[in-house]
Amino acid sequence: MPARTREHWTALPRSPAVDPSAADRPVAGVSDAPTFLEGEGFHVRRATASIDLRFADPFLLLDHMGAVEYAPGEAKGAPDHPHRGFETVTYMMDGQLVHRDSNGGGGLITDGATQWMTAGAGIVHSEMPTEQIVASGGLFHGVQLWVNLPQAEKWTPPRYQDIDANRVEVLASDDAGAVVRLIAGDLGGHAGPGATHTPITYAHATLQPGARLRVPWRADFNALAYVLAGRGTVGMEGRPIHEGQLAMFGPGQAVTVTAAPGQEARSDTLEVLLLGGRPIRETIAWYGPFVMNTRDEIVQAVEDYRAGRMGSIPAERTPA
Repeated sequence: MPARTREHWTALPRSPAVDPSAADRPVAGVSDAPTFLEGEGFHVRRATASIDLRFADPFLLLDHMGAVEYAPGEAKGAPDHPHRGFETVTYMMDGQLVHRDSNGGGGLITDGATQWMTAGAGIVHSEMPTEQIVASGGLFHGVQLWVNLPQAEKWTPPRYQDIDANRVEVLASDDAGAVVRLIAGDLGGHAGPGATHTPITYAHATLQPGARLRVPWRADFNALAYVLAGRGTVGMEGRPIHEGQLAMFGPGQAVTVTAAPGQEARSDTLEVLLLGGRPIRETIAWYGPFVMNTRDEIVQAVEDYRAGRMGSIPAERTPA
């Protein structure tokens, strides 16, 4: 993704200091992300696969794609498939994906951009590598987050948001030892551009070796931290964490992440996702790409998709 040096960080708006009396969230657990095959056969690390989803609510799934250096012809994608009842959020740090859907949404996701798709009542979409990536190969690194919708909003009309990297709110920590890219929600009075049905905060933080980041966190939100690259600790208690691990936090008003003084060869910084939201606490019926509240609603979703009622992606026009 577009690089920012520490000299650039000093010119950024600063995240406000956390009240020293604010209770720091303790670490409730750290979990390894197992690997799965998705789409046409690309590997993802599913950060939420091994945890009690009550810690993640309103999030359903967090998949980490890469980082991987594709050789020519190796890049894979996810061809046409349906969704209903939730939102998919795809954040690309490196590489390129093309999104197309049956509601007319779509575009190129690359270099720190995010595509936010509200499936709602039902949609068919695809996420595929560009012809350039397939032909030439290259670095590919991204994440996809599934955000549940409450029962009252599961039938909302589909919507697509294209969030370019330049629209993301970028903040530096007090000492400019860390930078935070705020994709959605509020962090210390700063707001990210993503429009959400379910109240959440979603951010990507980069910490220099040895830097500590302490941010305010809404007491009514869950809190998670997932390491994209590097190593460090979470919580004031200093629980070790490294790439491919997810930390779950207990109650409190602040979240703390610290980068190890020495980082790994392939990443000289600690890269971590900070995310949380207000729990929905509703019964979930989940079948593949459909997340509803009852089994009957799942049966209806399958029938609606098979009958074509979720639409289809229009054929691409070829130049005359």
